[in-house]
Amino acid sequence: MKIGVIGAGAMGSGIAQAFAQCEGFEVSLCDIKPEWAAGGKAKIASALGKRVSRGKMTQEAADAILNRITTGLKEDICQDCDLIVEAAFEDLGVKQKTFGELDAICKPECVFTSNTSSLSITAIAKNIKHPVVGMHFFNPAPVMKLVEVIAGVNSPAEAVQTVKEIASKINKTPVEVTEAAGFIVNRILIPEINEAAFIKMEGVATISDIDAAMKLGANVPMGPLELGDYIGLDIVVAIMDVMFNNTHDAKYRCCPLLRKMVFGGRLGVKSGKGFYDYANGGKVATDAQ
Repeated sequence: MKIGVIGAGAMGSGIAQAFAQCEGFEVSLCDIKPEWAAGGKAKIASALGKRVSRGKMTQEAADAILNRITTGLKEDICQDCDLIVEAAFEDLGVKQKTFGELDAICKPECVFTSNTSSLSITAIAKNIKHPVVGMHFFNPAPVMKLVEVIAGVNSPAEAVQTVKEIASKINKTPVEVTEAAGFIVNRILIPEINEAAFIKMEGVATISDIDAAMKLGANVPMGPLELGDYIGLDIVVAIMDVMFNNTHDAKYRCCPLLRKMVFGGRLGVKSGKGFYDYANGGKVATDAQ
């Protein structure tokens, strides 16, 4: 089965690896520039190289995974794909434009999926002839077992079932969701990060103490502020805004501190600083510096 992955960033490259590390799948990894797509494959090669150096994988196995991935532009390498997984920027207009272009490129029987973390599948699929289903992976995609499979208003039942079966074939656990803002995980998780930001903003506790309290009190591996840094605070803000705009419920009001940090370029791990400073490979709470 041939899979087209659109977007070679952190999620796109991770999704490409998740498919390529299972036999029976070939992956076309695409971006708007060929060098960006090649960069996504290079990230995968680097991650696999670390596993080889630690003795967790043979070089032959790593090479086999990389050989299943081809990079390039979607108009050049996606015509014969059986499934598309779109992992472009989390913007409705960008996704609609991307699927509009794919609609003219891909064979009629290809199933389109979006890795959106909160946007409406129904809205994304507007005016698209191919069936569109949500296929939401979690970071890091090669490791995390869950895939939310989201049915929009016009998603055919057989396409939803196909996506669930494909998810199972790559050793994921699919959970079917009827379209709603935030789906399941982000509807619960992102407001928790948002509330933790309010606690910090109001001076109730320090960054480290907020995270320690949740790790020890709720028995979770990562505190909410640390997790927000890992997800990307810009993504947290975007999801909060989607949920608020869809529901107009005050419980989804984005914390002003989060918005200010995003305006200031403090996005978390990917920018080198968020609630924690990751300079020189370290991790120090910014209120402890």
